Amino acid sequence: MKNIGIIGTGYVGLVQGVIMAEFGMNVICMDVVSEKIEKLKKGILPIYEPGLKELLDKNVMSGRLKFFTEMHETIENSDVIFLAVGTPPKEDGSADLQYVKAVAKSIGEYMNSYKVIVNKSTVPVGTGKFVRDIVQEGLDKRGLSIEFDIVSNPEFLREGKAVRDCLTPDRVVIGAESEKAVEIMKKVYDVLYINQTPFLITSLETAEMIKYASNAFLAVKISFINEIALLADKVGANIQEIARGMGMDGRISSKFLHAGPGYGGSCFPKDTKAIADIAHTHGEQMLVIEAAIKANEKQKQKMSERIIYTVSQEVPIENAILTIWGLSFKPETDDMRDAPSIDIIRALVRAGARIRAYCPEGMKEAKWRLKDIEDYIEYCKNEYEAAEGADAIILMTEWHQFRGAYLDKVKAVMKNDYFFDLRNVFSKNIEVKEMFKYSGVGC
Repeated sequence: MKNIGIIGTGYVGLVQGVIMAEFGMNVICMDVVSEKIEKLKKGILPIYEPGLKELLDKNVMSGRLKFFTEMHETIENSDVIFLAVGTPPKEDGSADLQYVKAVAKSIGEYMNSYKVIVNKSTVPVGTGKFVRDIVQEGLDKRGLSIEFDIVSNPEFLREGKAVRDCLTPDRVVIGAESEKAVEIMKKVYDVLYINQTPFLITSLETAEMIKYASNAFLAVKISFINEIALLADKVGANIQEIARGMGMDGRISSKFLHAGPGYGGSCFPKDTKAIADIAHTHGEQMLVIEAAIKANEKQKQKMSERIIYTVSQEVPIENAILTIWGLSFKPETDDMRDAPSIDIIRALVRAGARIRAYCPEGMKEAKWRLKDIEDYIEYCKNEYEAAEGADAIILMTEWHQFRGAYLDKVKAVMKNDYFFDLRNVFSKNIEVKEMFKYSGVGC
């Protein structure tokens, strides 16, 4: 099986399509947004992801990777169809499956031979069977009897490291009810199978739950260490040494034990709310996960309050100019979805402060996400321009270039010398602590 269709060219779909082509498959990446497809044909990426453009150009040149807007051609010409469309949260936190439903309906309308239909999107438990019913309904309306299989194959990509995660994943999870579908998926991932990447073959429902459970656990871990950091501040302990001591325990590990302003991005906020909603639907309550969600909101509020209180000891907050270094929810991505910077900037502006901001990749998206307060934000060309006339620097996202900034040059152009290091980048740098009125998170 070498003809792969990817429906949806967002973060997951585009990276998946490029890597499938790199694995030697013939891949069609399809999207209904014609402008996006035209740009991709010209090698213009809609997202920033290190290493992706080089692989895209290489596989387009080889003829293995093509971009379509035609749904019927994609379905008819693909043996395996990946659904990689968005599942944004509704107001109640549940996942919106309208795009999944629309694609499933199209597959039922255009399917012409046996297909393996793969849910790559993060979807609630039961979505696989939901898709199967919609496809079958479409076939019944056409009076056709065509065999097909449904697979759940959740992604575990980290933005900024998505290419690496696709090429060398920790594991491949395949949820299916058919041995035939499992064997086909092993052929799709033949390169990984040969390289002895761990494969977990399980049921549709279990595979769907694994993604939510994984993200929810990591979100809980982040919220936990952030709450410990708040306590560490009160008792005079050092959160980095606490995290190091905890991480030495093999049962815990050091990953995701980094205190900061709160988690954000396309997965953790959405998936924690979704799994809590799934639980409520089935008469259960996810007390730990719901606490993590509340703790994350509290963390952003605490960071805002600390900045406002500290700066206002010397400067009325209504007269303060605050510099934000980093807007994206993490480095090496332009993704601003649920970034802590959004809530923190809004809180600072509500208090009366004016913002000067710089981010290597996040400013384009920030401008429309924060459009309603654009009169209070000035976007700058680099970290030094952003610091001009500032009362405080707020290091929001730990981009590498901020680690290497000439801080004496930064201080020289500032009006006051507050430095809020919300990622603890300089927490062990004595020179920085002597140069500025320094404040980290829990240290």
